[in-house]
Amino acid sequence: MIRNNRKTLLAAVFILLSSSTAFALQSDRNQPIQIEADQGSLDQKNQNTTFSGNVIVKQGTLYIQAASVTVSKDKNGQQHMSARGNPVKFGQQLEKNGKVDGQANQVEYSSATGIVKLTGNAKITRGGDMASGNVITYNTRTEVYTVSGNKNATSKTGRRVSVVIQPNQ
Repeated sequence: MIRNNRKTLLAAVFILLSSSTAFALQSDRNQPIQIEADQGSLDQKNQNTTFSGNVIVKQGTLYIQAASVTVSKDKNGQQHMSARGNPVKFGQQLEKNGKVDGQANQVEYSSATGIVKLTGNAKITRGGDMASGNVITYNTRTEVYTVSGNKNATSKTGRRVSVVIQPNQ
């Protein structure tokens, strides 16, 4: 159970970091998964695994840093991953175009919907390209990204969406 949940966690993050134009290092998939945390627990009956306190997950060049990471599995085998922090940070070396890095206060992934959702000060950078907003949603099935700002983006505390795309070389 723990091993399957660890693989799901890394698969969710791997999907999050991948895109159709930039491929993560394939060799990362063959590397051991290393998880460090202040605490860890497994609830076999309810199919939940939780790591808390300065959680660091590594697999090859892939990394996640969070305050807590929870992976759960429902009766149908669908899995859900939730990482929380201030912020959750993640990144991975790519085959092309360098490295992708990101952060958000919360990162959620559901295998049932194929949706990865970064919430709260969400930001992803790849090379010179960058997208930021209150929420970044990526549908792993349709490969569609959506970046949303705060509802009150015109207020002093609101944030608009910001995207920087570098010209092709």
